Amino acid sequence: MESEDDFDMQDASESAEDDDFYSGDDAGPAYAFDSDDADDADDYEFIDNDTDDSDDLASHRQQNFSILSEADIRQRQEEDIIRVSSVLSISKVSATVLLRFYNWSVSKVHDEWFADEENVRKAVGLLDKPAVQFPDAKELTCGICFETYPWDRLHAAACGHPFCNICWAGYIGTAINDGPGCLVLRCPDPSCGAAVGQDMIDVLASGEDKEKYYRYFIRSYVEDNRKTKWCPAPGCDYAVDFVVGSGNFDVTCRCSHSFCWNCTEEAHRPVDCDTVSKWVLKNSAESENMNWILANSKPCPRCKRPIEKNQGCMHMTCTPPCKFEFCWLCLGAWTDHGERTGGFYACNRYETAKQEGVYDECEKRREMAKNSLEKYTHYYERWATNQSSRQKALADLQQMQTVHLEKLSDLQCQPESQLKFVTEAWLQIVECRRVLKWTYAYGYYLPEHEHGKRQFFEYLQGEAESGLERLHQCAEKELQVYLNAEGPMKEFNEFRTKLAGLTSVTRNYFENLVRALENGLSDVDTHVPCNRSGSSKSLGGGSSRGRRSKGSTSRSSGPNRNVDDSSHWSCDQCTYANANSATTCAMCQHPR
Repeated sequence: MESEDDFDMQDASESAEDDDFYSGDDAGPAYAFDSDDADDADDYEFIDNDTDDSDDLASHRQQNFSILSEADIRQRQEEDIIRVSSVLSISKVSATVLLRFYNWSVSKVHDEWFADEENVRKAVGLLDKPAVQFPDAKELTCGICFETYPWDRLHAAACGHPFCNICWAGYIGTAINDGPGCLVLRCPDPSCGAAVGQDMIDVLASGEDKEKYYRYFIRSYVEDNRKTKWCPAPGCDYAVDFVVGSGNFDVTCRCSHSFCWNCTEEAHRPVDCDTVSKWVLKNSAESENMNWILANSKPCPRCKRPIEKNQGCMHMTCTPPCKFEFCWLCLGAWTDHGERTGGFYACNRYETAKQEGVYDECEKRREMAKNSLEKYTHYYERWATNQSSRQKALADLQQMQTVHLEKLSDLQCQPESQLKFVTEAWLQIVECRRVLKWTYAYGYYLPEHEHGKRQFFEYLQGEAESGLERLHQCAEKELQVYLNAEGPMKEFNEFRTKLAGLTSVTRNYFENLVRALENGLSDVDTHVPCNRSGSSKSLGGGSSRGRRSKGSTSRSSGPNRNVDDSSHWSCDQCTYANANSATTCAMCQHPR
């Protein structure tokens, strides 16, 4: 986290746009924007900020990827082809064959060609001279259909084997319909490996087949290139060219979809790709259904079908055609039960057998399954709640940008360029909801025995979530006062300072959280979490639309919160727990 000298709430309004979301000391920026999209430098396409300010914002962000349209891809392909053609002194058709063979790596083509040109030609199918001489006759026989045609109705690849145009069209059309393998097409002669270049495709293929071929050709530049990937958003035709080794993998496409370039899942920083993969698999795995069945049902003693008991007495009757009647507790036949065994709501046989240890293993398995299911449900519900809160915040952001900002500008008699602090607050809320959502996946896989790390994680998560709730409340509720006003209000400047300050402080909270999780909570030995009066573990903190959910334990957010640990003091401005040796708050730089 970069410290800010002489910080105050008014400065936060001016400096907020210069700060990237959670750009750690060593890691790259979480979001970068391609130069072609400088006029729209925010994360979402419906943000239409002033052009000059957007350019300033983009210039402050280190770019580690670029967005490619289909025209950009064609241009890059053409540039690579021309470069190889000029350096190796070969035709553009031959250069295209070479680049396709070496996955569009210009440097690889040059290295291999100059190391052993003969072997490269043989492997790729670029013959330096024809294998057979094209006969000099008025009529020739096709090598496939064995029909005789005039010489101008036959074609041959570089090898010289002649085939009629009809057979060539059929051969090429079949290869194209079979898929991208048509890009490495060879001569139809079984003994020949000469490459069939694009020049022959252009002449011999039908219009529909040529369209498919060039679609495969464009795709190959992205799919065969290790530095380029398609945006995974449905219906998006943009590709992302990434600077490999630049650190942070989160990228944002022009379609507004943010995703991880490494695993192509949605952007999930600070959680690593392996954790996300396990979490996504677990959310869709059948194993959770089996855990629920094991924890909440018992098998019928006769037909073994699982049965859930949701109310009533211990007398169970299986569904037809089984219709077996049994005791829910001991699973024995109900004919052996009655008043002597405890009646309908108890089972003496079960209690006796349980004391003797007969049901220990079964009950242990059921208890383990129930605990596992409760833990998963706990984390998943909060993960899903923050996901829905983020979607709602996105909708509110769009509504704010397209409708409310203009209204607010008219009511408060201020230009929209002076109201960017509102947009920045909502962008921060959206990003924080995303980060907070993935912290629950991180918490689920945090080992139970690492109590120090878990306590530190819950403390940081709780502080970040508490700051986010205050920001969301201010941006959602307090702003309505000025939107519903009949005219300018003198308190609006105070509201501007408050919202901009909360945005900056919340960003700092989440910077701490992101940095700690990316470092594997390595600071757990030097940063002891503090138990605050009136606070609770953040695991109960799932919220909807920025407000704490009904079942959550509320936090005291007042400035006079006390810290139980005498070695720390609580900031009156942002409530962060600072070491006693600090004279200014590490979060907001407010003096002690």
